[in-house]
Amino acid sequence: MSETSAATVRDNPDAHRYEVVVDDQVAGFAIYQRRGATTFFVHTEIDPAYEGQGLGSVLAAGALDAVRQQGSLIVPLCPFIRRYIDRHPEYGDLVDHDLLARIDRL
Repeated sequence: MSETSAATVRDNPDAHRYEVVVDDQVAGFAIYQRRGATTFFVHTEIDPAYEGQGLGSVLAAGALDAVRQQGSLIVPLCPFIRRYIDRHPEYGDLVDHDLLARIDRL
């Protein structure tokens, strides 16, 4: 898994997404929308050429760490990000659970 150790995560605010980059190539991204101090993750995708290398987890952790540094809350509308948080409860404090519950009831 040498690609994973060389992967970096960067914010691309013009495209409204966090990107995981391997050898200067975008291997995947997590699209977000910001509303005030809340970041809504709406879709995550890894290029098929990079699947199975753990890059989705690298991307999710990097994006969530960046949001934590901003002092923001998140609403994980994207199933991948939601499952990642379920498996990594250390990120649970980032979730605006009240807003997520209201959205889930819609």
